[in-house]
This record gives sequence, C-alpha cells and structure tokens, in this order.
Amino acid sequence: MSTRHILLGLLATGPSHGYDLKRRHDERFPQARPLAYGQVYTTLQRLVRDGLAQVDGTDSDGGPERTMYRATDEGTHELARWAGEIAPPAPFVANEIFAKVVVAILAGGDPAGYLSAQRAAHMERMRELTAVKAAQGADLATVLSADYALNHLDADLRWMNTTAARLTTLTAEVDAA
Repeated sequence: MSTRHILLGLLATGPSHGYDLKRRHDERFPQARPLAYGQVYTTLQRLVRDGLAQVDGTDSDGGPERTMYRATDEGTHELARWAGEIAPPAPFVANEIFAKVVVAILAGGDPAGYLSAQRAAHMERMRELTAVKAAQGADLATVLSADYALNHLDADLRWMNTTAARLTTLTAEVDAA
C-alpha cells in the first residue's frame, strides 16, 4: 500500500493536518497497520518536497498549532494516475508459511505440527474478523476490509490443507535435493 497516495487521497477532501490524516487513515483502513505519526509527517514532507502537496497555513483549533496541508494540482493528477493503475499480480509469491514448512523439513522439525498450529491461528483470526464485520454498526469500509482479509486467510487455509495432504511427497523432494 502506498502511504503517499493514501495521504493524497485523504487530502483530496480538503486541507488537513497530520494528526487528522493519521486518525482518518486508521478509521478508513481499519484492517491495515495503523500509521505512525512519524510516518505521516515524513510522508507529508516528501509530498511537499515533490510538489504533490503544499502547506496551507496553520490551525490551532483550541490546542497546539498544527500545520495544514493540501494537495496541489500536480498531487491531484498523480493521485488519479495511481488510482487508475492496474496492480500487477506479483511475479513471485513470497510465502512465509511455505518457507517455514520447507525449513521444518530441512531441520528435521515437525512440518505437520506447524501446519496444524498455523491453521488454528488462521481460524482464530477468521473468527475475530467475522465478529468485526458482524458487529452492530459496522461500516461498509470495515466490512469490505474484513472480507478482503477473510478471503486471503481462506486461501491460506486451502493451501495449508493441500500442503498437509502432500507433505510426504514434499518431504521426499526436499530431502532428495
């Protein structure tokens, strides 16, 4: 996920300060990793440096003075370009779970036990996400984000089941190499 483009998207609704951008990011993308304040301010500085945003004055709103930022025309064009870009499927899949299964085989560990424990962790996370999306008052962004994560976890579970069924053959191939 491109933090700079997400912040430009949030600035598209009007001038904001870093604290507000961080709060809105965390609300709009509830299943994403929360942004650190340092990341927000560093990204805003880069957006200004690159001409995609500019300082739009200050606001104290009864508290400490905060610098307001707004997207420039160039920033608006960059956001539109990025938002319209097709995200290419990854040419290689880096899967930590697969790597741990292979390493467990190489190191004489228990790949079947690992897969079983990993499946249990995935199932627990799926229960949590299902509760999040079923919660009374859950907004559509939260539901869609949870659905996205649930579908990825489900794909991982299907892969783990297939791998567990093929573990004997995989072990033989890894040991032969």
